[in-house]
Amino acid sequence: MSRYLYLVRHGEQVDAEFGLPEGPLSDKGLQQAQLVARRLRDVPFDAAYTSPLQRAVETAEVITTELGREAATQSALLMDCVPGGVTPEMPAAFEGFFGGFSPEELAAGEAQMSDAIAEWFARSSEDRHELLITHNFVIAWFVREALGAEAWRWIGLNQANAGLTIIRVRTAKPPVLITHNDVGHLPRNLRTGLPQDLAI
Repeated sequence: MSRYLYLVRHGEQVDAEFGLPEGPLSDKGLQQAQLVARRLRDVPFDAAYTSPLQRAVETAEVITTELGREAATQSALLMDCVPGGVTPEMPAAFEGFFGGFSPEELAAGEAQMSDAIAEWFARSSEDRHELLITHNFVIAWFVREALGAEAWRWIGLNQANAGLTIIRVRTAKPPVLITHNDVGHLPRNLRTGLPQDLAI
């Protein structure tokens, strides 16, 4: 039996270019959410979850409305966070990035991701399809976990707004990364959230 996790990064938020930590979806963000919903319309979802942050909640509302299903359940385990990953094996080049966060923030992020993995990587006795609307770093950590990579390897695994990542959690075998940051449902002008030179 398998548990399929459909991870969607929230749509673009208003004034995202100014680095605001929270805000509603922009017009592009609303379009992105509608398009990823249409991409997922044939998936027989058993459950949907979202980060409680506004940009994720609004993305989830658009998707669940398009899919004709009940609202997504909010989960603090899907909140935006810095997952951690500071280990002796981590390249020194990343020390500056982590230096911008307090030890308490890093510890909280590590604890949150540990609980999230325990929640969604648990084996299922039946096939399940679950939708998770969350954030860039959270999805990167899930991908790192699926690949069995070292703790710091989530850094640099970037997701576009409304990009789709699918992970299959199997009962007796390691997880499988089916697709990562798929943006085939988005036209070029709606591919945001990545460096401009990679928005192809």
